Amino acid sequence: MKKIVIATGMLFNLCCYQAQDTLQSRNLQKDLSLIRVDSTIQPKTPLFQKDWVKKSVAPALLFTAAAATWGEKENIREVRNRYLPTFKAKYDDYLQYAPAATVYGLKLAGVKGRNNLGRTTLSYATSLAIMGILVNSIKYTAKVERPDGSKNNSFPSGHTAMAFTNASFLHKEYGMVNPGYSIAGYGTAALTGLGRNLNNRHWLPDVLAGAGIGIISTELGYFFIDKIYKNKGDNLSLLSRVQGNDYPSFLALKMGTALGTTNFLKESDLDDKKQVGFEGGLEGAYFFSKKWGVGGDISFSSFPIKPLKASLEDDEEFGDYEIVTQSLGFLGAGAGPYFSHEFSDRWQLTVKATAGYSATAGGKVFIKSNSIDTPTHELPIAHYKPKPAFRWNTGTALTYKFNPGLGITLYADYNEIKSSIRYYFSDALEESEELNNEFNFVIAKEKINYFTLGLRLTAYF
Repeated sequence: MKKIVIATGMLFNLCCYQAQDTLQSRNLQKDLSLIRVDSTIQPKTPLFQKDWVKKSVAPALLFTAAAATWGEKENIREVRNRYLPTFKAKYDDYLQYAPAATVYGLKLAGVKGRNNLGRTTLSYATSLAIMGILVNSIKYTAKVERPDGSKNNSFPSGHTAMAFTNASFLHKEYGMVNPGYSIAGYGTAALTGLGRNLNNRHWLPDVLAGAGIGIISTELGYFFIDKIYKNKGDNLSLLSRVQGNDYPSFLALKMGTALGTTNFLKESDLDDKKQVGFEGGLEGAYFFSKKWGVGGDISFSSFPIKPLKASLEDDEEFGDYEIVTQSLGFLGAGAGPYFSHEFSDRWQLTVKATAGYSATAGGKVFIKSNSIDTPTHELPIAHYKPKPAFRWNTGTALTYKFNPGLGITLYADYNEIKSSIRYYFSDALEESEELNNEFNFVIAKEKINYFTLGLRLTAYF
């Protein structure tokens, strides 16, 4: 009996132990389960930080700009017709392919990009297929007449779509190797779009929409192929640093406000104020050391000329009137030495002095009065044509680097141009030999001096 009691007690203790052990195990499993569930709950990513939103921003802005400029496309073309009415250069037929050719050139040279050659080609082919479907389906549905009247397939621009598809292709493959590739690619694509406009083959909205289609096509092409490969690229682990020679060589896009320091048409008696305009362009330099290099820029500046108010004392035909002069536009290019000094890894100072060439667009001069019986109340009296002139430029720039390959630059430049402007007056003056000789050989020598203050997006290579 005693043995039975002892055995029963041992069995009871064993059961209690097992029950306690099971209870502890179940509680532990439950706790681990809760931990696993909690660990899968990720904080919500803000909308504007989501990857698809970031990739959609540029195309969305371009499509919005195309819609916003649609009603003004003919007025915008008049600017082209005024400055470069006879422009004809077919560089855009070939330049559109330059970024893609660069990708394959770098691949064949052994420069590692995001992907290996096979996957690169598959991503590119998919992007081209998407771009072709989008462009042609819209072209032959919208049936917009080209500005030169040749065909009804203007919108969107296929050349521009191809150029930006190729630029985005270069950016995808080599932008993380060095941002200079991205800047060069998109700069080339922008020049292609500009060429379509200057050659009078497309309206501005056509070019803007084509750029948006090109970018979104490449994003979609890479999205689908990345899903197939189940990663973002073949060589991402190898591209941990920006390649370069550690010198401050750069390529930049710039935009700024131009402030006149002289009255541009003072000698012509058509301007009594210092004008404010804008400047945009490309700038770059190659450095042979950490301090010294050579570089240059190509830029366009435009200055509106404010009307002059006047009145005729001896002749009341017009009464009070205004003399309206069309804006002055300068296309300049120059080259010269550059000096650089790094204050730290983040801050860099650049100083330059360049000399070069400036071409100035011609324009018209009107008398404007409510007494003039025309739809615009304007009467053309003359047109002017400046001669090409020497331009010298000096400036300084302060750059903040986001990383070794990309920075934002605040720049200040001073430009000086000595321009000779010849005036051709109305045909009515030709009826009088005396007036014709007096007025149609008027040449004014003007001093065009102005400061530019602006920003550059600077990519180092």
